[in-house]
Parts: sequence; C-alpha cells; structure tokens
Amino acid sequence: MSRKQKAKVMLITGAASGIGAATAQAAARQGHRVILADINEPGAHAAAAGIGPNASARRLDIRSEENWNAVLDEVWSEHGRLDVLINNAAIVHTGFAANVPVEKHRHTLDTNFMGAAIGMLAALPRFKAQGSGHLVTIASMVAFLPFPGIASYAAAKHALRAFHHALAIEERHSPVSFTIVYPTATETPMLEQEAQDDAMALAFAGNPMPAEQVAQIIVEAVAKKSAEAYIPPERGSFVRQIGVKPRALAKMYELNAAVGAEKLKARRAFGGTA
Repeated sequence: MSRKQKAKVMLITGAASGIGAATAQAAARQGHRVILADINEPGAHAAAAGIGPNASARRLDIRSEENWNAVLDEVWSEHGRLDVLINNAAIVHTGFAANVPVEKHRHTLDTNFMGAAIGMLAALPRFKAQGSGHLVTIASMVAFLPFPGIASYAAAKHALRAFHHALAIEERHSPVSFTIVYPTATETPMLEQEAQDDAMALAFAGNPMPAEQVAQIIVEAVAKKSAEAYIPPERGSFVRQIGVKPRALAKMYELNAAVGAEKLKARRAFGGTA
C-alpha cells in the first residue's frame, strides 16, 4: 500500500470462495480490513481464517433486506465505518432457457440482481451520512452479451449494470463513489459447475482467467475509483460492440461454440482446467 492510500474497511459478498475470496486476500495483503460475507457461513469463516487477523466473516443472505441491515449494523458497530462494499455474490443455474424451470430463473434474478441492489440501497444512506463510501459491483462481460446456457444469469447482469449506472448518475453529487467490474470467465467453483453442462460450451472457447489475477485488477480498480473495469481490458470494446448486434452474436456463437465444446471436452478429460 502506498503512503497516500489509507487502510480501508471492505465488505465483500460471496467471499467464501472464488473471486470474492481472492479479492479479500488481495485487499488484506495491502493492509485493508476485510469482512467476508457469504450465505455459506462456514466457508466464509474458513476463508477469513486463511487470510489472518485482517479478516472476519459474517453470514449474509443477500436476498434479505433484514440480513443486510443486521450485517451493516454489525460492521459499523465493530469498525466505526465501512469504506467499500463489493457486491460480488452470485449463483448460476445452467441450461438452455426453455429447459430451466421458472423458479430457477427467478432464483437467479432474485439473487444476482435484487440481492446486489438491496445491498447497494442498504449501504447508500449510511455512506451518505458518513460522508464517504464506495459501491463496487462485480458484474460480468455477459452484462453486454445475451449468453446461451445462462440466459437468466446474463439477464441479471444486464439489469445490474443498468441499475448500477442509473444509481451512480442519481448520486453524482453525493460523496459516494461507484465502480463496476466486468470479468470474463474465471476459474472458480461456479465455472466448475458450468463445466458440467454442455449448454455452456461457448464459455470455454477462450481461456478462463485465474481468480487471483481477476482479484488483483478489482483491488486496483477500487484504489483508483475507476468508473468501469474490464477483465481483460482488451475485451471491453469487443463485448460492448457485439452485444447490440443480434446477427453478429448469432454468428459468433456458431463460430465459437464448436471450439468451446472441444475445449470443454479436453477440460473434462483432464479432470478440471485444461
């Protein structure tokens, strides 16, 4: 941590594993205090224990406004402040849309969109009363891409991107900062879940990034208070442009789905990453 950068108190959701846990580790290495929140409480405590004294854990069901307010109350009571809220938690139900039960589509939207939105709205007045605060949204590059195999996941990320930016515009004169991050496919337990479904072949056409590398970019974006961050950066222009071109999207799928299927087959043969 540079001399100009002060240690911050950060609450990270979905932090029991994957990008959330890696981001907590990266932030703690820089001297920040991290609170790992997850509906998987034992996993969050285990991840916090692995980080050390700069980390603690809380159970948080992000779909519950009551749970959000209770956790935020605890954070302010224990630390006297919260500087950064990183909304990272998400779930996935894979499969072509017509084959996924409606209740699973609803579960995805309630968690991946509403869960993060509830957290932002719970933290916002506290940040404004405090006179500072930073809302960080971990979206996905599928926030721009209607992605086959995870249609409702992509829909939730589309909605989350729109909500994040609308709220940021509404609060442009407030003391609250806003950052949204769009990672590509990342080596996490969620990706392992996706790798079990042939409908997800397109996700494996490229090379997934290590969670630790994604986490480092997130921590850097938080430090810089970047409005947006794409991971990897060079993919940003492509996903923004192709996401509004239905025919180009369909062509991309036709060209890359077979490649992804072969890579997914190889991945399974190697028992994991290929």
